[in-house]
Order: sequence, then C-alpha cells, then structure tokens
Amino acid sequence: MILAIASGKGGTGKTTVAVNLALTAGSPVRLLDCDVEAPNAHLFLGGPAPEGEIVSLPVPVVDPERCDGCRECSRFCAYHAIAVPGGKPLIFPELCHGCGGCILVCPRGALTEGRRRIGVVETRLVGAVRLIQGRLDIGVAMAPPLIRAVKRAAEGADGAGVIIDAPPGTSCPVVAALHGADAALLVTEPTPFGLHDLKLAVEMVRRLEIPFGVVINRMGVGDGRVHAFCALEGIPVLAEIPDDRRIAEAYSRGEPLVEALPRYRRLFSEFHRAIEARWPVQEVDHAHL
Repeated sequence: MILAIASGKGGTGKTTVAVNLALTAGSPVRLLDCDVEAPNAHLFLGGPAPEGEIVSLPVPVVDPERCDGCRECSRFCAYHAIAVPGGKPLIFPELCHGCGGCILVCPRGALTEGRRRIGVVETRLVGAVRLIQGRLDIGVAMAPPLIRAVKRAAEGADGAGVIIDAPPGTSCPVVAALHGADAALLVTEPTPFGLHDLKLAVEMVRRLEIPFGVVINRMGVGDGRVHAFCALEGIPVLAEIPDDRRIAEAYSRGEPLVEALPRYRRLFSEFHRAIEARWPVQEVDHAHL
C-alpha cells in the first residue's frame, strides 16, 4: 500500500506520524521523505551515512553559430525561460522546467541538452525501514522534479509498503508527492488554524480523488470544531495523539515517539489496524508512484 501523510500547514506533526507508522509497521517499509526543502525524517531514524545520488534537470544550451534569432524557442516556452532580445537568445535555467520542447521546435538545431543540478536523493537503511529522502539545493525553486526522483528511487522494490511524508500545504510539491498514493492521512490539530488549513487539504485530496482520513495531533488543546467539521463532512478520524509534553521533549531530542515512550506503541498499532480496516492492504505497484 502507498500511504501519503499530508497536512494543510506545517508543524502539525506530519513527520511524527510518518516516522512512527514506519517503525511500527511490523514489516519492511519504504519511508519517502518528500519534504525536500526541509527533510527531517533522518533526525529520528539515525543510521549510517546515506548514499547520495545527484539529481539534475535538462536545460537548453545555445549554439550561437547555428542560431538565427527566429524566436521559435521563446514563443514555445510557457515559462519564459528563453528570451531573444536583439536576436541573441538568453537562457534562464531557474525558470526552465526541462520539457525539451524548445529543442524540438528549433528549425536550425541550435539548441542542445545540457544539465542543471537541483539536489540529491539519499538512501539509508535502519532496521526494516528504508528511508529515501530528497534534499533540494539552496536557491533551487522547483521541488516537484526532485520529489519525483525520490519516488522513482522506490520503484522496483521488494513488495514493501510505502509511506510518503509529503511537504506541508497544498501547492504543487504536495500534489507531486501525493500522486499515485492509494490513500492519504491528513494530520491536523484542534485549533482554528488547524481547521482552516485542514479544509484546504480536504479540498485538495478530493480533487485528486484520493481516499483519505484525518489524524488529530495535540488532542486537549483548542476546541471541538475539527471533530465537528469531520462529522459534518463524513471524514473518518483514524487516530488522536494527545497533547503530551513528553512527546515534545522526545521530539526535541530526535527520539521517535514509540521508542521514547513505549506506551504509545499501542496507539500506533491500533492506528495500523484502523488503516488496514478502511483500506485493505494490497500489493504495492511502484509504477504508480
């Protein structure tokens, strides 16, 4: 099963849920940290130094001897990554999405494919958990290509389940992370901000047609409006994690919740059963990632 953990805002406990679900899965699991702008699952898992693979995007390179300044490439590019002022093309690599269309439409073959590094994909094995995470290079604006590279690294797996720790919010990186998931868990907190951003996340997964449920973290703060919203919308609340200071202390030390506080293993075991009851375990088709 490919299970995505998402949230409408940052700081709700998304990584806490993803890491502890992976550690209590009871079978081999691949944990994909797709929050490539700020990956942090490794802080709780430890393990040996990761293997790293550089990820790059194709970008056009201009041969000035062939180029006649016809502007076909500039007219084609929807992202304005090519401008041709005064008949001389200028490439803006930061805007290029790497589609290669400009190379195809150039009538004189003046464009060839170069490469631009955007980040790395790192892999480490910790017990039964294989952590695959992306780390976007500083200054790189586009996260989705690196997220897709993280997901490709899980292809051809050994049938292990997949847990995706998505970026926060509802923007393009989140959609890229959720694409191909069998189900999604939306992590929220029982506060006005939590409810506001949960509504955005609910709208997103409904548009993506991904079955989903809700996890409420820090139960005991705020009010009951999140529960009321879920009841009104027919959204299942699959788990509730209490507002326990010891959880925050363990988090600050980089210790997984279920290892620092073994009493919470039962909560996550019941959580697994609730997930399996709602979405029966199926063989993972990594081609869907």
